[in-house]
Amino acid sequence: MTAHLLGTGSANAGPDRTTTMIAVEHGDRLVLVDCGGDALQRMEACGLDPLAIDVVILTHEHPDHISGYPLLLEKLWLKGRRDPLPIYGPAATLEKARALFAIFDTLKWAGLPERLYRPVEMRPGAPVTRLGDLGITAAPVEHPVPTIGLRFETRDGVLAYSCDTALSGAVVDLAEGADVLIHEGTGSLPGVHSSPAEAAEVAVRAGARRLVLVHAPVGASDDGLAQARATFAATTWGHDGDRVEI
Repeated sequence: MTAHLLGTGSANAGPDRTTTMIAVEHGDRLVLVDCGGDALQRMEACGLDPLAIDVVILTHEHPDHISGYPLLLEKLWLKGRRDPLPIYGPAATLEKARALFAIFDTLKWAGLPERLYRPVEMRPGAPVTRLGDLGITAAPVEHPVPTIGLRFETRDGVLAYSCDTALSGAVVDLAEGADVLIHEGTGSLPGVHSSPAEAAEVAVRAGARRLVLVHAPVGASDDGLAQARATFAATTWGHDGDRVEI
């Protein structure tokens, strides 16, 4: 299993990062998580085939996570996708995605893929989908709008993703025994975001083997990384285009 960090920035990231988006690849299966920017351009820059996307997961409704949704659908259509596209996420997020796409007149877009909206239950261990050997579950995390973190599990390893969240025991449970925890490190803001040091605390409590920080703010520095490593040594900042092998 490989996590491709398509983007690693926060809504207010610097020029070297776009908004946080992830593609998870396992064998011939491909999952896109969020599309706050041009997700397909980032996929192609990472050597991935956008037409191989099996499902899209939208973690929450904030613009830096779903504002690129209409462009995602348009580009998939232009590239020749005609098969239905399953789209998972909190019910409120799917409603926003529908509304975003409905702004545009697509009546003449012959062959536009059908969008299969599939709400994810807001409870720990909620099933998202299974793609062969790859099982995906979700849990609600601490953010001002309904937001899910994700757990990707195969017989060979576990990847956990916190999405946007304050320090949360729900993420500890979600990431239990994970080979890799991808956790936001925007900065400590109760009920909203986590600092790198707080992400490191989650990694320790979860018994994770490795921590990769994303959703980086402008000026993300080695100072935050040093604070995290004081708690959990196996911590790195993720950067756009990184491949994280599990």
